[in-house]
Amino acid sequence: MVAGDMRVIGGQHPAAVAKKPSLDGSKCGLSMRRNRSVQVCAASATNEGPILLDGQVVHSITPERLELIHSLDDFAAEQVLPILKPVDKLWQPQDFLPDPESPDFLDAVHDLRERTKNIPDEYFVTLIGDMITEEALPTYMAMLNTLDGVRDETGASNTPWAQWTRQWVAEENRHGDLMNKFCYLTGRVNMRAVEVTIQNLIGSGMNPKTENNPYLGFVYTSFQERATKISHGNTARLAQEYGDDTLSKICGAIASDESRHEVAYTRIVDELFRQDPNGAMLAFADMMKKQIVMPAHLMDDMEHVEKNKGRNLFDDFSTVAESLGVYDANDYCDIMEHLIDRWEVNGRSVTGDAAEAQEYLMKLPARIRKLSDRAAARKAKGAKTDVSFSWIFDNTLNI
Repeated sequence: MVAGDMRVIGGQHPAAVAKKPSLDGSKCGLSMRRNRSVQVCAASATNEGPILLDGQVVHSITPERLELIHSLDDFAAEQVLPILKPVDKLWQPQDFLPDPESPDFLDAVHDLRERTKNIPDEYFVTLIGDMITEEALPTYMAMLNTLDGVRDETGASNTPWAQWTRQWVAEENRHGDLMNKFCYLTGRVNMRAVEVTIQNLIGSGMNPKTENNPYLGFVYTSFQERATKISHGNTARLAQEYGDDTLSKICGAIASDESRHEVAYTRIVDELFRQDPNGAMLAFADMMKKQIVMPAHLMDDMEHVEKNKGRNLFDDFSTVAESLGVYDANDYCDIMEHLIDRWEVNGRSVTGDAAEAQEYLMKLPARIRKLSDRAAARKAKGAKTDVSFSWIFDNTLNI
């Protein structure tokens, strides 16, 4: 195989992969072909291209950068793990919900239903979509455990990275539990339709395009935690406006957790920029060029497409969330600008492809804002249509 060739796995041709500035290909990875595994390990003297699996790059981190990741165990133990809170210091879902052991339980449920009965359907669609996203937690743990150098190799490993992943998941697990139970108690939500959506979403997984590469993975999680914090913060604000203080506190408590977790992931990328500014710059630009995929993009209730003439459930949920000001393209651009400032992209001394990536990043937010403004203008001129959502008993929204 000549230098620059790509190994094609899963019947995909290299031409199927868009050209992009990327990190160097790894020299060792595990690839799958139908029913058999093929261990792909090239000698360090070779100069082969990246591994492709089903048309996508996998295991793209170089041996040198993987060694850097391995050297960060002490950093993870000292700077990342302390961001987690002891279990006995954390809130639990039951802290916000009616106490089933109380003689006043049914009265409390009645009060909850009275508070929520006049909240708009648009808000519930947004809240439910956020809840479904939180409930797909097994997928996010699986995603972190695809990352080379930081995965939990045994399921109960004591490495700082493995401890972080399990305990981060444990903290996040409270979010879906709380939102699910609250939605159930309101009586406003078709829980079976929601449960079907959750099962399908977990079964479908997600494709963040992080290439088993922790550089890319931690850029992704830095962005995504901030996006989730913004979304929950805005649902908290709206719940307050609708007169439900408890729901506002629920969403606010979840947003606070997301904020802590954002600190952890951005701190990891801080360290990557400190020790390997070229590699971190390339990774940041790579993820921005591919765009951050929302984790629930594969949601499916098995009804929406048929009832709404082929419309996509995630797209319609996103449109509703955008209409309420919960999360939109401007938030996406704001996050880009925040991370560019946080990681001091403009002032970094980088060379070669990384310098090109730096220039690309500095121009990107303004470019994306122009494109999103044009798209918003086109959408505003377009005709709206009634769309039904199984989550709210097939009530329709004009979107």
